[in-house]
Amino acid sequence: MTTMQPVPRLVDQFERGLDAPICLTWELTYACNLACVHCLSSSGKRDPRELSTQQCKDVIDELQRMQVFYVNIGGGEPTVRSDFWELVDYATAHQVGVKFSTNGVRITPEVATKLAASDYVDVQISLDGATAEVNDAVRGAGSFAMAVRALENLAAAGFRDAKISVVVTRHNVDQLDEFKALADRFGATLRITRLRPSGRGADVWDELHPTAAQQVRLYDWLVAHGEGVLTGDSFFHLSGLGAPGALAGLNLCGAGRVVCLIDPVGDVYACPFAIHDRFLAGNILSDSGFQNVWQNSTLFRELREPQSAGACGSCDHYDGCRGGCMAAKFFTGLPMDGPDPECVVGYGEPALARERERPKPSGDHSRGAGATRSGQGPVPLKLLTRPPQGKPCNESPL
Repeated sequence: MTTMQPVPRLVDQFERGLDAPICLTWELTYACNLACVHCLSSSGKRDPRELSTQQCKDVIDELQRMQVFYVNIGGGEPTVRSDFWELVDYATAHQVGVKFSTNGVRITPEVATKLAASDYVDVQISLDGATAEVNDAVRGAGSFAMAVRALENLAAAGFRDAKISVVVTRHNVDQLDEFKALADRFGATLRITRLRPSGRGADVWDELHPTAAQQVRLYDWLVAHGEGVLTGDSFFHLSGLGAPGALAGLNLCGAGRVVCLIDPVGDVYACPFAIHDRFLAGNILSDSGFQNVWQNSTLFRELREPQSAGACGSCDHYDGCRGGCMAAKFFTGLPMDGPDPECVVGYGEPALARERERPKPSGDHSRGAGATRSGQGPVPLKLLTRPPQGKPCNESPL
């Protein structure tokens, strides 16, 4: 008699890692016309080592062979690359769907019409305030109007289901209903994500991350409206506020298991929110391609091993939040096997009160000291046809 082997739970398979990432983020450039105060990659200036058009196509060929279903393209502002649309067309022609994030600067009526004609491209417009006052304090003067204009162009062209992407802060958490109304107005879907203390976000996290009371209001809102809102599994640290499974999502840190990041120079990081040497797995140019890094890097192998619950092991809510966000802990100087800095049970606050050292981002591509604060408007753009000459990040790309 043949004994049927139990089918592993999906979460257990994810913990051990997959042959290819489910969610691959690819930052094509550090160039950006804005200087958002919470930018994860401290973007602004282009790196002259940026992957060439052909190198990018080689990556896409590899993703096709690995059967990666789609790639999240970001930056920086990816549309400032002169070959951006060429790369989008190349990806979709090779069965790799594209979801790209943009501040809307290049979503003209003509571009919106082109996008509306494709079944394999999804567009995500970044907006961090439901009003210009709140949004522009974070993203720069005029950025709200620019994003809304892009949404208007997409809607007028018949583009279906654009995404409005919101990073939740203490200044916009009470605007969630307004964000949802804005999305409904343009036939779009609202996507909200967590503020991480990464990149320039490390400088403003203390003043911008939601308070404990706001975390509760956020949880209640997600429970009430979660079916129609995308979260990208950002809020599993809120699971302790309710019954298991109350929030939709994986409730698992997928870094190096089901997600990772390729940066503009081909470095591969375990997580889009953890751009630091500590989480650098390899480089696609020097380490025989992306597939080799994904499947064989020492870091990714370590992350796919069973992880210690550490100080959180005795918490009744551990199975729901798994200790929270790796990047949030790392960049606030907390131990990796300790509580999330925004632990809703309350263990994060005493951890933050202790003396600790916050790691600095590995690279800063900002355009100077003024770029880390609000109030700076969009920078005039100039299409790039070749990488700038000189040392990395010495030249403005715009």
